Amino acid sequence: MTISEYSPPPYSSENTEENKDYLSHLNTEQRNAIETTDGPLLVLAGAGTGKTRVLTTRFAHILLTGRAKPWQILAVTFTNKASREMRERVNAILGTETERLWLGTFHALCTRMLRQHPECAGLTHNFTILDTDDQLRLLRQVMEPWHIDTKRWPAPGLMGVIQRWKDRGLTPSAVTDAEDCDFAAGHARAIYAAYQTRLRELDACDFGDLMLHVTEMLRTHPEILAHYQRLFRYILVDEYQDTNTVQYLWLRLLARRQGEVSNICCVGDDDQSIYSWRGAEIANILRFEQDFPGAQVVRLERNYRSTRHILGAAAGLIAHNTERLGKTLRTGRDDNQPAAKVVVTGVEDSEIEALAICTEANSLHRQGHSLAEMAILVRAGFQTRAFEERLMQTGLPYRIIGGTRFYERAEIRDALAYLRLLHNPADNLAFERIINVPKRGIGPASLQKLHTASRSEQVPLFAGTEMMLSRGELKGKIAEHLNSFVSALLSTQSLLQREGHVQAAEYLLEASGYLDMWRNDRSPEAPGRLENLKELVRALTDFGTLGEFLEHIALVMEHDDKTASEAKLSLMTLHGAKGLEFDIVFLPGWEEGVFPSQRTLDDGGQKGLEEERRLAYVGITRARLHALIYHAGRRRTYTGWQPSMPSRFLDELPEEHVTRKNDGIPRQKSLRDESLFSQGIMNNGHRQGSFSAPSGGPSFQPGEQVTHPRFGNGIVLNVEHTHLEIVFENGQTKRLLSSFVKKI
Repeated sequence: MTISEYSPPPYSSENTEENKDYLSHLNTEQRNAIETTDGPLLVLAGAGTGKTRVLTTRFAHILLTGRAKPWQILAVTFTNKASREMRERVNAILGTETERLWLGTFHALCTRMLRQHPECAGLTHNFTILDTDDQLRLLRQVMEPWHIDTKRWPAPGLMGVIQRWKDRGLTPSAVTDAEDCDFAAGHARAIYAAYQTRLRELDACDFGDLMLHVTEMLRTHPEILAHYQRLFRYILVDEYQDTNTVQYLWLRLLARRQGEVSNICCVGDDDQSIYSWRGAEIANILRFEQDFPGAQVVRLERNYRSTRHILGAAAGLIAHNTERLGKTLRTGRDDNQPAAKVVVTGVEDSEIEALAICTEANSLHRQGHSLAEMAILVRAGFQTRAFEERLMQTGLPYRIIGGTRFYERAEIRDALAYLRLLHNPADNLAFERIINVPKRGIGPASLQKLHTASRSEQVPLFAGTEMMLSRGELKGKIAEHLNSFVSALLSTQSLLQREGHVQAAEYLLEASGYLDMWRNDRSPEAPGRLENLKELVRALTDFGTLGEFLEHIALVMEHDDKTASEAKLSLMTLHGAKGLEFDIVFLPGWEEGVFPSQRTLDDGGQKGLEEERRLAYVGITRARLHALIYHAGRRRTYTGWQPSMPSRFLDELPEEHVTRKNDGIPRQKSLRDESLFSQGIMNNGHRQGSFSAPSGGPSFQPGEQVTHPRFGNGIVLNVEHTHLEIVFENGQTKRLLSSFVKKI
């Protein structure tokens, strides 16, 4: 049954007791955005100004005033969660369940359209939507005739290229020479065409096709376009600043009815456009008035989340951007107590920064602030490692939002497997994890062959592989790849003895091809994975040997989370924090090269720098009561300490809204100096009490009895900064972090 054959059920817009006062709690700007129903409307909704309330109330208002039936409104969101919330709020205002709504994400709505007109894309009604694994499997099959070097140009990288073309609304025939790239030896465009042909033969499409097919359908079938234009009397779009090109084209086709006024309302914030790395185009919201002549613009500037100092600091910062439509947030809070200024604290180094923030969070928690209302927001995922370890040492419960704990990330687990095999060539589990990462043609059959040979010789897999290679029992490409793998590990073992574990680790990740695998990956996540790997190598510098490091990691990853029901401090990236809010927000790493990022400084130009500034704006406006910004005088790399310059964004914060604390920590010392541990550290300009470990926990002395959840009871032999040397009852001597043991 097509839409044109559908006869909707009767609908009554009669007000109920629940919805009589749905406009009564709105401010003037919010009400204006809701009651301006005719013609194109752009609602510039600043952070914390009630965007969701406006969007859902506008939806209900259109229904309650009889301007449209439920199925005549197209409402588009970016997440399924936002769709559910909008549906629930609309139903609450109406006092009844609404059915047959065209309310959902871009991809969900396009799937619905494509199911009704699949023949336009060469599909049937029962077409399959492939998941990521199936997409890559199919692409690898399609790549075979071109004999692509998948080590240099892996399939995930090529898939990233293809999906970016789809996000820009480009079919294979529409990819021009200027838009082409040299990926896959210059064959990317041809492989894209072959991939699309193979998808149609399988009666399938991938996620990117959903919008691409429907946009092409609307563009090339005027009768279908006219049908949907007649059907949708009103269009509502959430988070318009995050739309990519194909989403923009789809909306513009549906909204621009020839000879008629478009009733399209887009809600968004140009100052929070932070997703260009995944295709978002800020130009879409900036040119709204050009796309829809006569459009009205309503600015929501009354913020109900943050204090006046937080808003003043954020407004002063974002005013330095030129690509914006302009608005100034003002507080709508009715606070009786004086508001705290944004605090900018300079510390000596990145280790002190992590300790200072965790100490401050612990102090605030003891003063009665809930951990659930605190967040540490970092610019890049690699920064979480230092905070995770410090939080575990201090015993503060925490959670990672929008990501995975550092040592549980796939690339870190891969790298650790390489290091485990380097440390212990008999580690078969590590061998199995990385023998085909990157791809070396070692499938299940080949691995089984290695297992059989190793068992017959009664040796580990690595030694068995060496034997098979030396006897010529492996042939062709597999032998070539395995020879390179074995040579890389043996060379690294020699380097480990000569140069140490830090240089050896970096060499192994390079020589194995693992770093090149991520360098050639064109997915948006690849640069972050490389940064995480760099941070892993940097973490090695904190330990005397590779064995000590691996033991520490094993204990960290074994650390039981016994606080599932407790309130937890949130740790996440600034990108992941958008849409969230907390009483207290810690913002570390405001230095040149960290924030703004080095990639932006190298390649982003003015456009990239303005997006970084928008990201800073997002970070500050997550805070309700306290925003605490930190910058360090130097950061550790695997080669040693490197000096850091304060972020340019710090100079752009208005002085009347900021308190600056350069805390006077001696510049010549670092956190690892014994003198700092014995004397205590400086935190926000005030000396703290002395302690033997950064956790602030109990001090330990040689001869004291302790217990460990895995190794049992033992006696402390030696105390060294954060580590204890302990002999356990089973005779084992271990060097452990003091936070992992308790006194008996």
